[in-house]
Amino acid sequence: MTFQVSRRDFLATTVAAGVVAGSCARGLDPMASAQDKPMPEQLAIIDTHQHLWDLDKFKLPWHQGEDTKPLQRSFVMSDYLEATKGLNVVKTIYMEVDVAPDQQVAEAAYVTDLCEKKDNPMRAAVVSGRPGTPGFESYIRKLADNKFIKGIRQVLHGDSTPAGYCLQPKFVESIQLLGELGKSFDLCVRPGEVVDAVKLVEQCPKTRFILDHCGNMSVTSTDETLRSKWKQGMRELAAKPNVVCKVSGIIVTANKDWKPDDLAPNINFTLDTFGEDRVLFAGDWPVCTLRASFAQWVQALKQIVKARPIAFQQKLFHDNAAKFYGV
Repeated sequence: MTFQVSRRDFLATTVAAGVVAGSCARGLDPMASAQDKPMPEQLAIIDTHQHLWDLDKFKLPWHQGEDTKPLQRSFVMSDYLEATKGLNVVKTIYMEVDVAPDQQVAEAAYVTDLCEKKDNPMRAAVVSGRPGTPGFESYIRKLADNKFIKGIRQVLHGDSTPAGYCLQPKFVESIQLLGELGKSFDLCVRPGEVVDAVKLVEQCPKTRFILDHCGNMSVTSTDETLRSKWKQGMRELAAKPNVVCKVSGIIVTANKDWKPDDLAPNINFTLDTFGEDRVLFAGDWPVCTLRASFAQWVQALKQIVKARPIAFQQKLFHDNAAKFYGV
């Protein structure tokens, strides 16, 4: 999930768009399903950011109030399969959904079960965790031998998480432990704090990191100071060999009548900065539906990268993810 500010504040500004807000996107048919409007090039896709939540099983503390209504229902595997029909999504990586801390073990068991089944594309998972807390070491060590659990994420851009939180000594020790156990950590930070992520990475050279959502820089921001700081952080992170970046998420920061050209500057900067071997496609479904369907997001990204070599596109949509996650 990605929100420029807090989930509550961001969703409050986007709720009017609802699940069909992307229908206003110029150049995209809002009512077309994946089958009605097939992609021009059926590249094989690995979705590295597949959210699912079953509200009969899990409590989502952020999932409250009027401002989250578009997402305030269960989104399960059958919904995902329908949303991605015809798009050649061959494998997926589950991404944690900020479950209540007392349900983290249950979340890991839930997605492990899905990964073991052959009736769906999920092949690996990144689950919720709270690095730096007293129970984290015991929790992650129990998952050390789970071949499906590839890493941990804790969202770091919420209102309750202060700047620099990821640089606390205990937090850093937990992230170093992840590297020792062969697990990765997803960096989901505010754009002005990508530089903090650089400092964390420098202290954890044996841990693999994934920067989520192009560093969460809003495509509509006119704050040039913030944009400059984001670019600085992105360049410094890209200089670290143990960091890759997901191309995703920022679509929810676009205007209701967005078009691919609105997303292109942030995406092209990310692609050029990290290079063709360290960028991964990610769907961020169902959060992306606040502005676009999964198919519309895929179509927009294909439009943005269409002039790049087909080998580059294959790496972005499939090959880099297969290599990074071992799927």
